[in-house]
Amino acid sequence: MKPVLSIVIPALNEAAGLEATLQALQPLRLRGVELVLADGGSGDATPMLAQPWVDAVVDARRGRALQMNAGAARARADVLLFLHADTRLPPLADVLVLQAVQRSDQGACWGRFDVRIEGRPWMLRVVAVLMNLRSRASGIATGDQAIFITREAFERVGGFPEQPLMEDIEISRRLKRLGRPACLRARVCTSGRRWEQRGVWRTIVLMWRLRWRYWRGESPARLAEAYR
Repeated sequence: MKPVLSIVIPALNEAAGLEATLQALQPLRLRGVELVLADGGSGDATPMLAQPWVDAVVDARRGRALQMNAGAARARADVLLFLHADTRLPPLADVLVLQAVQRSDQGACWGRFDVRIEGRPWMLRVVAVLMNLRSRASGIATGDQAIFITREAFERVGGFPEQPLMEDIEISRRLKRLGRPACLRARVCTSGRRWEQRGVWRTIVLMWRLRWRYWRGESPARLAEAYR
């Protein structure tokens, strides 16, 4: 039976928290949602731990865009949702996505959720609010917001651009030519570890600089070096 929705999860060395993420998705799986994990060559037990909890584990070349495209190629549903391995979906996320793309009067071919960032620094709450507002105003989504796309739209834009950074920004720009995103107010919950490891303010400044350089036409490869 064809799944109603396919969730593609790119992963690399996510053994520490992966099982909790996948266990939380099992109610959706029981409702006909397909789970596909796209592994980028993990050196830990990520693929083995995922096996009992997903419908397929795909071996892919390392790189989030490459992994998501490989997972999408294996997925069978007409609607795809791309979920980071450290992010949890809200209850009934599958219902919300399908409603957003299937409304006869204003159905969208793509969209994203609002986000909440978990972590101790209070500033993470502000970062999430600003991220959601910026995304709603600009029509640009980030991977942390669990982007979903109809299969038809995904293929029309050629999937995720195979670049090492800003692949979410670039696919949003391309999808906007097909229509505005559905900006769902239900929130996904993502880990704040990136901000906490680098420092919240330092990460904010870094990401704004990288975005500015990207909008000015700098290559994603150079930006990826700066990010690392």
